[in-house]
Amino acid sequence: MIGLLIIACEIGFWIFILMGLFFRYIARKKTIGMIMFACTPVLDLLLLIATAADLHNGAKADTLHGLAAIYIGVSIAFGSRMIKWADARFAYRFAGGPKPDKGPQYGKEHAKREREGWLRHLLAWAVGAAILAGMHLYIGDAERTEPLIRLASLWTLILAIDFLYSFSFTLFPKKAR
Repeated sequence: MIGLLIIACEIGFWIFILMGLFFRYIARKKTIGMIMFACTPVLDLLLLIATAADLHNGAKADTLHGLAAIYIGVSIAFGSRMIKWADARFAYRFAGGPKPDKGPQYGKEHAKREREGWLRHLLAWAVGAAILAGMHLYIGDAERTEPLIRLASLWTLILAIDFLYSFSFTLFPKKAR
């Protein structure tokens, strides 16, 4: 059930974004568009409540419960960036807006953008890890929450690899061809 809810929340996220963009640019109802954007965190709350209820009702914590925590962390850390990304492209395509900027591709500015991306990843990890730890403490049974701990360990390794990749551009800036 949690796996389907994660998928439904991701689909719902993009539906709310597309509806917000539609109301903002096509229907010219900016207030309704902002309401649609504001609904996206409600999906995170719904997923968190459903995950907690599932665990409370005796479900053994599994990878999908952990993915719910990761989804929430990523949504919080990257959600506004994803909305801005979609907004720029929608405005360009449907409302005569300027062509979206790809951002710096080389040099110090590119390195700075990579570091900022890693800091967002760190925020996602911190939120997700806090939720995973909360689930672990909430259940209070190390055997039932072992998959959550494994997932947190794997995510920590991925965060470390991302750190090395992202900060490598500070030491070795990408050069134009």
